Amino acid sequence: MSTQTNNTSLIEKLFSVGAHFGFKKSRRHPSAAPFLFGSKDGNDIFNLEQTVASIEAVKALVKEAAMNGKTVLFVGTKSEVINSVKAAAQKVEMPFVVNRWIGGMLTNQPEIRKRINKMEELIRDQESGEAERKYTKKERVLISRDLVKLNHNFFGISKMTKNPDFVFIIDPRHDAIALAEALHLGIPTIALMSSDCDASKITYPILANDGLQGSVKLVLDQVTEAILEGKKAFVPKPVAPRPEYRPRTPRS
Repeated sequence: MSTQTNNTSLIEKLFSVGAHFGFKKSRRHPSAAPFLFGSKDGNDIFNLEQTVASIEAVKALVKEAAMNGKTVLFVGTKSEVINSVKAAAQKVEMPFVVNRWIGGMLTNQPEIRKRINKMEELIRDQESGEAERKYTKKERVLISRDLVKLNHNFFGISKMTKNPDFVFIIDPRHDAIALAEALHLGIPTIALMSSDCDASKITYPILANDGLQGSVKLVLDQVTEAILEGKKAFVPKPVAPRPEYRPRTPRS
């Protein structure tokens, strides 16, 4: 199938899930104007040809990133996208934040890592039965509550040992703190955003409806398939063997 046919097919799929619908013209951010086809009944309508071009550019980007073992952090904390974002990230074994962005998740990694380590320690204690030996019943109740909170906030990034190479945000206006931290650290950003968002702040913007589940899932499916293709071609760099230790022979 030709690239043009593929693009036409994707345009039709985007149209069918309402990805072309933006917000009211009164809510439009000026940076969204170049991505619009026009308006209908006062609502912005996205140019889906440009949307597809943006998706294809992001697919090439993340495929190459995955081929080189790089990490994409998925972020989407508004209720209508949580399940789709979590499923997409888990499908490609990438970190994710879907419940609440805790300030410092990127800019204060040492403190965040302390909390994750605490969470993992509590889990180990519970699974091994050590908690029953170390703590009273009342203490275990309090610890269980703390563990639920820690798991809620940090489970998705528990395996992320360093800052990601890319941050993929669904609706950067909603998750403005995540965007601000990525910008502060110079981490390239990818975002699915509607017409109320500032596209100039995003390295790789995809302008389409960011609230309809069908629209979000379709874009996520496109991106995750590209990541999976890249992962299949990923070859880990061999670790150089340590030189064999040879004690020095003392001089006579």
